Amino acid sequence: MKFTKMHGCGNDYVYVNCMEKMIEDPAKVSKFVSDRHFGVGSDGLILICPSTQADFRMAMYNADGSEGEMCGNGIRCVAKYVYDYGLTDKTSISVETKGGMKYLDLTVEEGKVRMVKVNMGSPILNPAQIPILSEKEQFIDEPVEVDGVVYRMTGVSMGNPHVVIFVDDTSSLDLEKIGPSFENHKLFPKRINTEFVQVLNDHEINMRVWERGSGETLACGTGTCASAVACVLNGKTKEHLTVHLLGGDLEIFYDRANDTVWMTGPASVVYDGELSEESMEMIK
Repeated sequence: MKFTKMHGCGNDYVYVNCMEKMIEDPAKVSKFVSDRHFGVGSDGLILICPSTQADFRMAMYNADGSEGEMCGNGIRCVAKYVYDYGLTDKTSISVETKGGMKYLDLTVEEGKVRMVKVNMGSPILNPAQIPILSEKEQFIDEPVEVDGVVYRMTGVSMGNPHVVIFVDDTSSLDLEKIGPSFENHKLFPKRINTEFVQVLNDHEINMRVWERGSGETLACGTGTCASAVACVLNGKTKEHLTVHLLGGDLEIFYDRANDTVWMTGPASVVYDGELSEESMEMIK
């Protein structure tokens, strides 16, 4: 199985071109390749597939083999892959995901994609659609007890579920300890991605994320978008934000007038590779 290792702000995935042939049991493949000791090492697996509705379809799997709806950093890498590897010569493309249709603009320099701007669509704020078990119309700054501590949470879906929590200092958090309790809390029937946000000023925030199925990652594109929406809804920042992540920076614009979120950031190729026959046998 040939693959390409790519990352967006350190959020790394193994990418496989499935335009002509789909791989068998992608959930099991994702668990294998994600292992940083016995596999390739990644936050999951992303497949680039044909679509009847868009230029391409993206299927993404977390490190634990569960299928996710959408990945903001991953979709930027999909855009870079399809252009740099000659699957398209278009600099504006559409990508079908389980989290809805996404539209991307590619910035090309010397024949390679350097930056990608993504129309992430409208944020979903209704708890039933996120989903969060709440009868409220929106889940904004709501108190929730986790492991005996009460946190104020704002729920946002960007095609996948998020809760955003504002903290004084992101660097002091022990996410390995507290992250699983958020992910598997009874309020979240499909589990949850949790963003911890430190507001620096009205145009900048620090963010760390605990992703369902993968644990802490260096970046989360949909999470940065959810965080920007939560910042605006809670009166913490302006609509234009620079989000500082462990793996780099993303630029987010929540166009509240048109209820649309835009994300701009880099995408990088690490290397091309091929799983050995021995590895493929281990997957089976």
